[in-house]
Amino acid sequence: MSMATSKMRSHYSGLVTEALMGQSVSLCGWVNRRRDHGGVIFVDLRDREGYVQIVCDPDRADTFAVAEGVRNEFCVQVKGIVRARPEGTVNDGLKSGKIEVLCHEMIVLNASVTPPFQLDDDNLSETTRLTHRVLDLRRPYMQNNLMLRYRVAMETRKFLDSNGFIDIETPMLTKSTPEGARDYLVPSRVNEGNFFALPQSPQLFKQLLMVAGFDRYYQITKCFRDEDLRADRQPEFTQIDIETSFMGEQEIRDMFQGMISNIFKTVLTTDLGDFPVMAYADTMHRFGSDKPDLRVSLEFTELTDVMASVDFKVFSTPATTPGGRVVGLRVPGGAEMTRGEIDGYTEFVKIYGAKGLAWIKVNEVAKGREGLQSPVVKNLNDEAIAEILLRTGAQNGDIIFFGADKAKVVNDSIGALRLKIGLSPFGKKSGIFTAGWKPLWVVDFPMFEHDEANQRWSAVHHPFTAPKDGHEDWMDTDPGKCIAKAYDMVLNGWELGGGSVRIHQAAVQNKVFSALKIGPDEAQEKFGFLLDALQYGAPPHGGLAFGLDRIVTMMTGAESIRDVIAFPKTQRAQCLLTQAPSPVDEKQLRELHIRLRNPQPE
Repeated sequence: MSMATSKMRSHYSGLVTEALMGQSVSLCGWVNRRRDHGGVIFVDLRDREGYVQIVCDPDRADTFAVAEGVRNEFCVQVKGIVRARPEGTVNDGLKSGKIEVLCHEMIVLNASVTPPFQLDDDNLSETTRLTHRVLDLRRPYMQNNLMLRYRVAMETRKFLDSNGFIDIETPMLTKSTPEGARDYLVPSRVNEGNFFALPQSPQLFKQLLMVAGFDRYYQITKCFRDEDLRADRQPEFTQIDIETSFMGEQEIRDMFQGMISNIFKTVLTTDLGDFPVMAYADTMHRFGSDKPDLRVSLEFTELTDVMASVDFKVFSTPATTPGGRVVGLRVPGGAEMTRGEIDGYTEFVKIYGAKGLAWIKVNEVAKGREGLQSPVVKNLNDEAIAEILLRTGAQNGDIIFFGADKAKVVNDSIGALRLKIGLSPFGKKSGIFTAGWKPLWVVDFPMFEHDEANQRWSAVHHPFTAPKDGHEDWMDTDPGKCIAKAYDMVLNGWELGGGSVRIHQAAVQNKVFSALKIGPDEAQEKFGFLLDALQYGAPPHGGLAFGLDRIVTMMTGAESIRDVIAFPKTQRAQCLLTQAPSPVDEKQLRELHIRLRNPQPE
């Protein structure tokens, strides 16, 4: 026996190719399928690198008897000789598709009970997959996703390491600070009645590390938010968290554009190309969104001023109300839409608070009013109609949809409609949608947004974001005018990551707190450790964080973020594999000084 086969495993099954022709190999893995072909048994052996076909002939009686007894998901060791597949049985879809292994010896390392599902069944419910996650993770789809995730993390580390960033861990048990979402709280047994919080992000600690002089920090780390979940949200998610000193906004953006481009080039051999830069105000004006999907070519047409003087109250009221907006969305070739499709879109925009969806089909531009088909045309004067057609650039065969309401409702509803049409079969067929990667930077976010319910200003990103130079003075007089040194990287309508230059001077930080109506006592109580540290010659610093789960979801084309996380939670924040969260016994609660107010009956 050669030295190669004295090991339990000489090669991965999926990597056995014609380069090993005629050699002895020792393979370990799982039986994906066993096929009995009139006296010859074929076993597809699977491991993390893929499949190889094993052939068992009856002339080796002992081996053949073992092969007869194996079933799906048995863990086996196979020793044998690599040989060419017979003419006409080559499988071009596999790395090992030109060869097979003639089995000399098969050892069952561990039998398996009958699996709850066939691993190559693509129609499994998510509940089944998450309940039996260990088996689900054996499927090549999930193995490939997690291998790709690992490669993204490795390329990130290599890039940051080569640029002088050092990996420093920050605490998982920390102080509860208001950062937007609800904290996960952890009761302290030793300090009765007190609680730790799990970090929503390492934001405050990474700033402290800059004050401490580490200059360039990164961490690929878990963050926790106890929020109401949506399709792409998890209670715990992974951030590529980065902070740097003595770099301005542009330098930070250039460096991390380089990092993301490098990851896509190395892992997917894809060139992301140029990253256009758009101001927040422009993206809201043109697309109604601060993370526009540029694969869709549709844009808003501003009509607020045109509609101010029309008799039609549906348009004129929002056009003349402060904070109101009226826009048009021209869809080239959209006049072919049926009444049923338009009604479907009308119901769709109501999800976003719109009261309805006005539309005009453009049959013949040259005929003006007579060439248009719509229930609302009769309510519009000739000047308004001419201006709508001129501004939208409408051509024969187009449809124009209208949004008229508070600006937020218009932006949300028509922004969502823009994507729904653009990403639909119609959008793809009509050329409104262009496949590929469309990155951009969104910059110049407002510092503050007005919280109407509580009649106060709140921070758009977080209260440590630096204002643009010269905007500090507006914090006292007109906070709505303040622009932040903040930036988001967007790709195909997803925010991949974002960050800002931070405030490094206590005087500016205090101005922000006063604009947010956070008094000195409250500021000291919540953020005292950061404010104290800023007094000791804090350097100018800034950074950003990328969502690793989100980047990998996009790269794999997965349906859900749960498909790129080994052991995810459901939309109800439960783990179906371990049955967490679960009740704990009375003794544990007593030790933590906790009593449940309404204990659930057993």
